[in-house]
Amino acid sequence: QVQLVESGGGLVQAGGSLKLSCAASGRTNAMGWFRQPPGKEREFVASINRNGGSTYYADSVKGRFTISRDNAKNTEYLQMNSLKPEDTAVYYCAARTTIMAGTWVPQDIDYWGKGTLVTVSS
Repeated sequence: QVQLVESGGGLVQAGGSLKLSCAASGRTNAMGWFRQPPGKEREFVASINRNGGSTYYADSVKGRFTISRDNAKNTEYLQMNSLKPEDTAVYYCAARTTIMAGTWVPQDIDYWGKGTLVTVSS
């Protein structure tokens, strides 16, 4: 069983940046991020494969967000730039037993973090 703990959320003005981190309790394969805006369903944001050579992004964040990982630290990151009010959501770290990244749905995920709130003010 892998435990995932997110950090780095907070309040930021539109156009600003935040960097989320997710620390895993052990070795992980493919990892990613989902988010759940207020009153909406959880949605895919980004994913990265085990060696970091393959990444996928939702169209809504492409060019603004960057996913990365440091396997020596069992940690993944989400650098979020040019933030918009519509990026406001609880952001969840996700991990899968597969090594392949992709455009996932929540049912694909094997392990979840508890989430961290990102609020973007206009």
